Amino acid sequence: MYLDEKQRLGKLEDNLKRRMQILGWIRSFFNEQGFLEVETPVFVPAVAPERYIKPVECQSGYLSTSPELYMKRMLAAGYAKIYQISRCFRDGEKGRQHNPEFSLLEWYRAGADYLQMIKDTENLFHYIAIKLSGKPLVRYMAKEIDLMPPWKRITVQDAFLTAAGWDPLSVDDEKRFDDDLVLKVIPSFPSEQPTVLMDYPAKMASLARIKETKPEVAERAEFFISGLEMANAYSELTDPLEQASRFAGEKRLIETEQNRRVVSPDKFLESMKYLPACAGNALGIDRLVMFFCNTDSIQDVIPFTADTA
Repeated sequence: MYLDEKQRLGKLEDNLKRRMQILGWIRSFFNEQGFLEVETPVFVPAVAPERYIKPVECQSGYLSTSPELYMKRMLAAGYAKIYQISRCFRDGEKGRQHNPEFSLLEWYRAGADYLQMIKDTENLFHYIAIKLSGKPLVRYMAKEIDLMPPWKRITVQDAFLTAAGWDPLSVDDEKRFDDDLVLKVIPSFPSEQPTVLMDYPAKMASLARIKETKPEVAERAEFFISGLEMANAYSELTDPLEQASRFAGEKRLIETEQNRRVVSPDKFLESMKYLPACAGNALGIDRLVMFFCNTDSIQDVIPFTADTA
């Protein structure tokens, strides 16, 4: 058995070296723009209540699902540009492209919106590609992907009308939305370049701000490359009463539908009184590395996953 593991780990060496290169380039990208790298707790007393994210309970608290709430508390304290590469944990997320423990890059800008986050993401991928090969073209799954900004942008409404034949802004059907997103919408995106899916229905706002000029949508964007979801960006909600109301609604649904306890992140809600207009993005490091290592399996870029730990 040891020899099998030795062989398995040996095959990962080139990808793990590239992973370390990419981590260094990520830090260079943000440091060059005057961002401060921060570290926030992994063991936390509360996480953001979200139905589709199940935290790992640990003693009297949780393992962090995201550093978001702590980073926003730092924004509320006056920090303007911050980023973090953190270890996060989500129960039940296991598969070819998922692992319960994973690495997440998050960054936040005060005075920005989700359009700035889109530009940041485009520029980060382009920056890494240039560092890697001197050109913005990356070979992934037998396709050549052009990372030159700007990327293709399409609203959720337009994407669903074109690929699925219905409008999720006028029809409220979460299961149909999720099924058609995976089976129809994402496969319709061009294979030769990334796609930014923008302006999600307001009901799917989570911690995102509602669009002033179109209140039926939230200022939220997700990024897809060859079917891989890479990142999730928001113009951040800054209204503490609205955020408390959203959390309370999620808390009720989690407790009734999933029968699990929810602890309110009260310190975060208190800090929101001082949160400036801001935007943030969460990008999966493991998937980023998968893309630049030309693999569709997370086991090829992590030495020990849940199956091999």
